[in-house]
Amino acid sequence: MCTFCVQVDARRAVNDSAAHDGGMSAPIVVHRPSPMGGRQVTVRLHDRDEVLLGTAYSDHDLVVFLEAAGFDDPGRIIDDSKWVEWRGVDAHRWDAG
Repeated sequence: MCTFCVQVDARRAVNDSAAHDGGMSAPIVVHRPSPMGGRQVTVRLHDRDEVLLGTAYSDHDLVVFLEAAGFDDPGRIIDDSKWVEWRGVDAHRWDAG
């Protein structure tokens, strides 16, 4: 999927999530650390399709991916469970799994 398409769909996911009643999952998923380190970051579009944004090795990487995908103020939302689901280990852990 093209970068522009991800940006447009990410904005739609944000709007869909902002309007939800809390029953839907967070649109951004930070997956468990890989054996080599880093965590894949995906955006869930329309609560069904996931688009890979990349592998983050730090909070800074995560923020850069989210900015590129069109999320406003990603530094603020990475600790908000309404927006980001951290899987596997605690949030902000980037070392090998």
